[in-house]
Amino acid sequence: MSVIIHEVYPVEAGDYTRAGEASADIKRRLKQLGVSSNVMRKVAVASYEVELNLVIHSLGGKLTLEVGTDGIHLVSEDVGPGIPNISLAMREGWSTASEEARSLGFGAGMGLPNMKRNADGFEIESEVGRGTRISMQFSLA
Repeated sequence: MSVIIHEVYPVEAGDYTRAGEASADIKRRLKQLGVSSNVMRKVAVASYEVELNLVIHSLGGKLTLEVGTDGIHLVSEDVGPGIPNISLAMREGWSTASEEARSLGFGAGMGLPNMKRNADGFEIESEVGRGTRISMQFSLA
């Protein structure tokens, strides 16, 4: 794969004022590259959901975007606290969001299901006390 864009976005835990900036930049970059609106929408939804999960649930992390000739790869990596039960976390409507997040309109429990639904490839690994890694692939077709 020939890489066209490789960008790393640091995301701070609890930084609701900047939440969504990384996903907005990702959408802007994909639009500049002429990525189809259907693919761009899927990546925008997934990147927003994963970025918000970093803000709401993690102790901080990063979002890495790679756009290549054969597709788009989006990876989220955080430094904790990890997900104790991934199958439960994948259920629509299940959430561990704080009252603060809920009062701001976040934490409906749709983040992980929306990521999986929009990505062509979805992998999640998590270890309690260490962190979570989510990898998503999107085809350009």
